[in-house]
Amino acid sequence: MGDNNVNLPPGFRFYPTDEELVVHFLHRKAELLPCHPDVIPDLDLYPYDPWDLEGKAMAEGNKWYFYSRRTQSRITGSGYWQAIGIDEPIYSTSSNQKVGMKKYYAFYIGEGVKTNWIMQEYRISDSSSTSRSSRRRNSQPDYSKWVVCRVYERNGDNDDDDGTELSCLDEVFLSLDDLDEISLPN
Repeated sequence: MGDNNVNLPPGFRFYPTDEELVVHFLHRKAELLPCHPDVIPDLDLYPYDPWDLEGKAMAEGNKWYFYSRRTQSRITGSGYWQAIGIDEPIYSTSSNQKVGMKKYYAFYIGEGVKTNWIMQEYRISDSSSTSRSSRRRNSQPDYSKWVVCRVYERNGDNDDDDGTELSCLDEVFLSLDDLDEISLPN
């Protein structure tokens, strides 16, 4: 798990769902509540290229997790993160309410060479933050400040190494940026 080792039991594997990242981690972070074990570090992503995350972010397999401040600038030392597709809603499995949003980014080197690095940026949805903050009268957490990110390098055949499959929407979003590489017969 890099430099942020925590005393975890043998066999611990960090494999959160989208809902778990938003509800159990990001909500607690935004509300300044403790999360035990505290395994996801804070990281200002944009000075780092994705291959520099080793030892700085929570690593599980070929994926890195970290909290970051939400920002418009997505420029790093060697390139930039560019949005792919549209925001994807994340729903609670128990209440079917929207709890967050997920946005995909692809990493480009220099002035436009696309790499295989993908970032999924999770944020709390506006409807979720309004209902929660109205319940907490004493404090008004600023849900817009924090995001939680999952960064990974996909291999050539669009599979994750751990055998999980992408949803249909994930595949569509990730393929939208590859339309310029398709050649049609004359």
